[in-house]
Amino acid sequence: MTTRIKDIQASDRPQERLEKLGAQSLSDKELLAMILRSGTKNKNVLDLAQELLLKAGSLQKLTLWDHRDFLRIHGIGKVKALQLASVVEIARRNIQSTLPEDPILDSAELVFHFLRPYSKDLSVEKFWVLSLNRKNRLIRCHENTSGTATSSLVHPREVFQEAIRNNASAIIVAHNHPSGDPSPSSSDIRVTKKLNEASKAIEIELLDHIVIGKKLYSKHFPKGYYSFAENGLI
Repeated sequence: MTTRIKDIQASDRPQERLEKLGAQSLSDKELLAMILRSGTKNKNVLDLAQELLLKAGSLQKLTLWDHRDFLRIHGIGKVKALQLASVVEIARRNIQSTLPEDPILDSAELVFHFLRPYSKDLSVEKFWVLSLNRKNRLIRCHENTSGTATSSLVHPREVFQEAIRNNASAIIVAHNHPSGDPSPSSSDIRVTKKLNEASKAIEIELLDHIVIGKKLYSKHFPKGYYSFAENGLI
């Protein structure tokens, strides 16, 4: 038998305070509990919400999760994971709406600063495709994969399908290194080579591949990123 919000002692129910005082009166844990609605046989919904916050590190970092991350939590099934991922996506889009609309991304440094809100607290690698028009103005930023940016996960077909779908004239691809070290790996180099070859065949220019790390990681990478174009490898 799962423990639902209605089964919690009345004085501890977030729903009552939500009705009386509004959503701003609830803690992060209570807000999550309202979305989760139920816990497990051995863990009430408030405890499950607390576990989510502990695993993510904060409510802000939870907005970086996708449905696969939620599925790793005992007591969260497929439907609930998809619901949570939808709520997270709403939060992401709200954050994105505060950023400059359709920015011009004509340098590695501009791309680095554009992607920092998405990448700075990630514990896994994610790979993005930035579709650009002829003036290097962003059409769409698309998360292509989550995991490790290897040639088996980043396939030119999927990368350029996204570019074609967005009627892009050029693309910039980027991925993060959670360690903070933006040094390109041998896999990063192979991926870049494959994408560069594919770009010539498809005639959608690959302007750069940027590895995002942390600023001042070392004297070699004071800006916090590595650009294949700046280093003459594209």
